[in-house]
Amino acid sequence: MRQALSGFVSKSAFPLKTIMILAMAMTFVVADVASSLAAKSAAIVVDAKTGKVLYSANADGRRYPASLTKMMTLYLTFEAMAKGKISRNSPVVFSAHASAEAPTKLGVKPGGSVAVETAILSIVTKSANDSATALGEMLGGNETNFARMMTAKARQLGMNGTVFRNANGLPDPGQFTTARDMATLGIALREHFPQYYGYFAQRSFLYGRQRINGHNRLLGRIKGVDGIKTGYTRASGFNLVSSVNDGNRRLVAVVMGGTSGGSRDNQMAGLINTYLPRASTRGGGDLVAKADSNPISALAKVLLPKHDAPTPDEKPVAVAEADTAVTDDATVAQGDSEDEDTAEAEAPKLVVPAKKVKTVIVSAPKVATAQVVAAYAEPTPAVDPVSTASVPSGWAIQVASSPKQSEAQAFLDKTTKQAPKVLANASGFTVAFDKDGATYYRARFGGFGSKDAAWKACTALKKKKIECYAVQQ
Repeated sequence: MRQALSGFVSKSAFPLKTIMILAMAMTFVVADVASSLAAKSAAIVVDAKTGKVLYSANADGRRYPASLTKMMTLYLTFEAMAKGKISRNSPVVFSAHASAEAPTKLGVKPGGSVAVETAILSIVTKSANDSATALGEMLGGNETNFARMMTAKARQLGMNGTVFRNANGLPDPGQFTTARDMATLGIALREHFPQYYGYFAQRSFLYGRQRINGHNRLLGRIKGVDGIKTGYTRASGFNLVSSVNDGNRRLVAVVMGGTSGGSRDNQMAGLINTYLPRASTRGGGDLVAKADSNPISALAKVLLPKHDAPTPDEKPVAVAEADTAVTDDATVAQGDSEDEDTAEAEAPKLVVPAKKVKTVIVSAPKVATAQVVAAYAEPTPAVDPVSTASVPSGWAIQVASSPKQSEAQAFLDKTTKQAPKVLANASGFTVAFDKDGATYYRARFGGFGSKDAAWKACTALKKKKIECYAVQQ
């Protein structure tokens, strides 16, 4: 390196010492960036017979769960089935809110329904957001109440670093979990509902005449893998919870924050290959205590952190709370496709190492779990230094409404081009709502921290002949 720099310095006006200092500085910058990216990853491997942690990397760091959220939705569904409250054939009706959820989805129209079993299969394979919401509304009355039930169940299972805000895992800055908590949930699903656990091994299913294939590419490729769930949004990265059973040993492993589906799968394959031989062949008793099934007493026992710990540095894009003035409004998340069939970063083919693979994960310092100080209360929003439409209780400006989402989105794009400076820190999004049996889409820009800021932006748009009005979210 010194010889190369010497050759360069002979042709430059900078002394060699200065160039060496600059080179060292660039090395530190690159290392710092790599460390920052690695800090988003988290992983854990747990012996599912003994509960022993065989591997851990930032397992208690706060992460966005994405579609891993649906594991809890299914836990509560299985619980209701086991108690006879619903059956495999019970109809799940899709409200306008459920039907308007962002992809991926089953595509049931408002008022339509599917059997509980179909909803389950669409979740474990296609990761259908509309099915998850519909199940949540069926079991909880509405999705907000169901999210409270989910968080209550998490506490009963010992998942103290998790808060749920919706049934499907679409971006919400107040929804978070840890790799350790997801491992606990994965173990609990098998222990508490062995009669339903086989659903997670489903690789595809028929919906009408359509064959719907699953996202979990490790099923059928890694010996012993029998579930559980994938997850992806741009904010969370690529997540995966895997259960492995080779007949004598059992593992549950979690990888969160992967940079692509392929790299995440290969990382999981390496962890399984390395740690399955180290798992115990003995044991097998329940590791996760069965939770209290009374929803009222469960909610009363929920304890949440008073303050949020730091969350990953990326934030959900263009998501806003529905207008509370309209029943069954639904938020459409632009740019955050769920799950992986539309994700941009996908590695080609999974390569399973024939020999043990040493898996190296650079872990960030663990984030301490905030002290539990009070009975159930809504947590404060996660750290979100950049104003986006995902900030709860903010202000937005509405610029149009259309019966077609494509038209509403086109109006957002046109408005952004007409007033780029006014909307420089705003995020465009569409909100679906039902009126007289028909679905319409509002075109809005969110991310305004106050009423005055929204009004000021709207006034600037009106000067450009763009009609608008400010609304509180």
